[in-house]
Amino acid sequence: MEDTQKIQLFEKTPVPRAVLSLSVPTVISSLVMVIYNLADTYFVGMLNDSIQNSAVTLAAPVLLAFNAVNNLFGVGCSSMMSRGLGRKDYDTVYRSSAMGFYGSLICGILFSTVYTVFQIPLLSMLGADAKTAAATGEYLMWTVSFGAAPAILNVVLAYLVRAEGASLHASIGTMSGCLLNMVLDPIFVLPWGLGMGAAGAGCATFISNCAACLYFFVLLTVKKGRTFVCIRPSMLRFKKEIVLGVFAVGIPAAIQNLLNVTGMTVLNNFTSSFGPNAIAAMGIVQKINMVPMNISLGFSQGVMPLVSYNFASENIDRMKKTLLFTLKVMLLFMAPVTILYYFNAEGLVSVFMHNEAIIAYGARFMRGMCLSTPLLCIDFLAVGVFQACGFGRLAFLFAILRKIILEIPALFLLNYLFPLYGLAYAQLVAEFVLANAAVIVVMRLLKKWNGRA
Repeated sequence: MEDTQKIQLFEKTPVPRAVLSLSVPTVISSLVMVIYNLADTYFVGMLNDSIQNSAVTLAAPVLLAFNAVNNLFGVGCSSMMSRGLGRKDYDTVYRSSAMGFYGSLICGILFSTVYTVFQIPLLSMLGADAKTAAATGEYLMWTVSFGAAPAILNVVLAYLVRAEGASLHASIGTMSGCLLNMVLDPIFVLPWGLGMGAAGAGCATFISNCAACLYFFVLLTVKKGRTFVCIRPSMLRFKKEIVLGVFAVGIPAAIQNLLNVTGMTVLNNFTSSFGPNAIAAMGIVQKINMVPMNISLGFSQGVMPLVSYNFASENIDRMKKTLLFTLKVMLLFMAPVTILYYFNAEGLVSVFMHNEAIIAYGARFMRGMCLSTPLLCIDFLAVGVFQACGFGRLAFLFAILRKIILEIPALFLLNYLFPLYGLAYAQLVAEFVLANAAVIVVMRLLKKWNGRA
């Protein structure tokens, strides 16, 4: 099956229009996801209970770990699908999508099982103590013990749908769950509703992820015969070149995410020694900082199918124009956001908690963390290029450089030199080095590919 409309988008549509048509729905869905994450923090924050808010913060590394599976099968399989489309190798496209679907489903079930069995030591590892363990465990019961499979599956399905150029449908599926979550949060969390606190936020998330999965199943049923996304069990016949191609990109992407979890866990453990107010403030700032971060991710993920397709079809000039236009748009967004965050830090934190101590902590955290925002654009786009083109080793190298070489050592050093407040500047140190390295590596690759095209 060859969808001429999708081929037109990848090959003929002017680069700015192609980039925006793929990226804007992805960015919007990413922003909706951020708002839905902020909704948990906002409505739990309305309880004015730092322990309930700390529970959501301490649970974040576990939920972030879902992205290891999302990246393994979502990034790996979608990259393989888009490159297969560029070569007109449709059998690879079908088999890659089937591998992504069933692999993520099985891993989601395993994730739930492992967490449930080892719950007590994992809570301690996350930094939960006698005060926060119960609330954190209740939140994770819904989001992980019950909810790991639908949480992972709906994200991977969005990747697979986006890989064939259907960015709008991928975004609608993701947003449907997020919007439902925002409606359910106050009902489940606040005293006038079910009054479940942090556990209610987890329950609302579980229901919403199930709804998002349902959207994608209906979409694939309606588009049967007109989509490259295939979830038929008969297509799950592993071919060596497909498995190796998926894992070459997916495993480094998954490890990169696990390193992010490690970094967040180190950060939370340092912060937890200063008490629940500091933990709550760090959690609020991390959530607010997700807005610009997800805009950058939305653009870099949105253009991945276009980069993959043109790399596979050896249209390097179109690929280069895609990257330059995307970077310009991203930086135009990030510059004013950084200024807003730096000069209005207290006001932004106070939206979520009316607690002077938390606002004071949060404002100082935000002024440090927001400075790395423009640099993240360059790093995310470069890693997106590596993943889109099948260069998983380069993506993995950047992940090691960011967390193991730079950010985690910076957390230890800055916390030693400037207790607590130095933590907020570790990401800036890492991203400054990475942004410069990204520019050098991508420019060299483009020069090399131009010589071969």
